[in-house]
Amino acid sequence: MNLIEAVKAAGIVGAGGAGFPTHVKLNAKAEWFIVNAAECEPLIETDKYLCRTYADRIIVAATAVAAHLGAKHTVIALKRKYEPEIQALQAAIDKAGAEIKLFPMETFYPAGDEQTMVQLVTGKTVPERGLPLDVGAVVDNVGTLLNIYGALTEGAGVSSKFLSVTGEVREPIVLHVPIGTKITECIEAAAPKISDYAVILGGPMMGKVVVDRDAIKAAVVTKTTGNLLVLPRDHYLIARSQRKIERIAAQARASCIQCRMCTDLCPRYLIGHSIRPNLVMRNLYREQFIEDNDEYLKAFGDAANCCSCGVCEMFACPMGLSPRKVNEHIKVRLRERGIQVPRNMECTARGDINLHRIPTGRLVTRLGLAEYYGLHAHECRELEPESVFVPFSQHIGKPAVPVKAVGDSVEAGELLAAAAEGGLSANIHASITGVITEITPAGAAIARRKEG
Repeated sequence: MNLIEAVKAAGIVGAGGAGFPTHVKLNAKAEWFIVNAAECEPLIETDKYLCRTYADRIIVAATAVAAHLGAKHTVIALKRKYEPEIQALQAAIDKAGAEIKLFPMETFYPAGDEQTMVQLVTGKTVPERGLPLDVGAVVDNVGTLLNIYGALTEGAGVSSKFLSVTGEVREPIVLHVPIGTKITECIEAAAPKISDYAVILGGPMMGKVVVDRDAIKAAVVTKTTGNLLVLPRDHYLIARSQRKIERIAAQARASCIQCRMCTDLCPRYLIGHSIRPNLVMRNLYREQFIEDNDEYLKAFGDAANCCSCGVCEMFACPMGLSPRKVNEHIKVRLRERGIQVPRNMECTARGDINLHRIPTGRLVTRLGLAEYYGLHAHECRELEPESVFVPFSQHIGKPAVPVKAVGDSVEAGELLAAAAEGGLSANIHASITGVITEITPAGAAIARRKEG
């Protein structure tokens, strides 16, 4: 079984959050293979733990992937301040005699954004709404590489996940849990300091905010879950996430002062993409009155290049407005009107890009998270839940199709649902040994088999 077949059989998808099926991404040739270990958002501890603990495995997998891609350059990009992680990775590189270089980055947001990273490492800008492969690069997260190692050495399907739990907990911890574990079990393992909390699935800038108590109880760990951020319900980030687009648009029309900070600090603008949030905000008052699609494209086409990183609304805007949410609203309107926004395929980073990087420490203070910053996870715990609910859609593309039935016994790692035909999809595996108690269009419930 070659690398692509092994990765496809294992159901490996991007572990950093996007969930793009990895067998599709790696079915290519590239000059650059970049391993993303920069942990884009603040407070997340998972990738650092993996680099410290599984450096040898990461190097083995990176070497195999680079050979498959025919890459001339293999780079692991991570923050310069990650000293223990750098030492562990360099020791593994030296031990293996691998042709891999470390690329230390400054501590800024969003260092882990793959287009920002590609530009910084290679000097090339990925085209608007393009992929790193457009400039001869492939980027994979360290968690993805760890899964590739398992697929290549053991034929193991992805059935478990490393994640960190941070925020209002006794101390940050890393957990290793079966996929489908309830997030409430993960939070309880971290000893939350409050009982009535909201959760951000992921990081504070781009993570999914879950406030409803029933939704929190129903949420489970998936292949892309990297962090659970526990916060009080009245925290600034939670309250801000609940604002409706109607209110956001009204505030934008009334309060935008055209200072350009949202544009000047936009990571996509800095790497040379055509995106000027300030102009979208300035034109918003007339959005509903523009009937001509060419005029609408001229006024709002830039919104298509927004990556929703949140810099504009969470850091740049002095008025507390939400250009990101406005851009997301406009993207929907562009699709509804059938407007195709042209792409610039020859972008060049702006000369002052390094003067506009956002220091993570300042961002954390702006987000009201300073009390949690600088606290690190020193412990990794294994959880063994009595039951799990394994979703059939943990990736970009079509949900997997179940190959088991209610009442069937399954072993941990056994195929539970096969990748759907005719498009992007990924295999899904059982995460515990037990009996299937329920199958719905969303996924399968498995109860752990009792010993004896």
